[in-house]
Amino acid sequence: MSIRMDNMGIVVEDLSTVVGFFTALGLELEGRAMAEGEWAGRVTGLGDQRVEVAMMRTPDGHGRLELSRFLAPEIIADHRNAPVNALGYLRVMFEVDDLDEALARVEAHGARLVSDEVVQYEDIYRLCYIRGPEDILVGLAQSLH
Repeated sequence: MSIRMDNMGIVVEDLSTVVGFFTALGLELEGRAMAEGEWAGRVTGLGDQRVEVAMMRTPDGHGRLELSRFLAPEIIADHRNAPVNALGYLRVMFEVDDLDEALARVEAHGARLVSDEVVQYEDIYRLCYIRGPEDILVGLAQSLH
């Protein structure tokens, strides 16, 4: 059996702002499109829907984020301020070459550390969690090898 993760989805209110944040982090915009109509609603179980979608990919082409802005039906729940130990999908983690440089780029887009510091795990990784626009939780890791 073969399996490959294609993408992770994040629902947002301001698609352009969130695309700008992930672009600053180093992802590339693959494309933007509308997903709408009866076929899309059959996939999600939401019925007739209109969703603006932006697909972002990592420079190596192996990781993708699908950012969605629902125009219809309207959003019914907001989990963006859930703490790190909340049930369900929580965050996406990216490995970066230079954690300090990545933080500097995304801070210009409103990102802030969740804790007071970047933490080093033994001699293996430097790690942190940040909140980006719309309080999206993102993990960043820099390998020390």
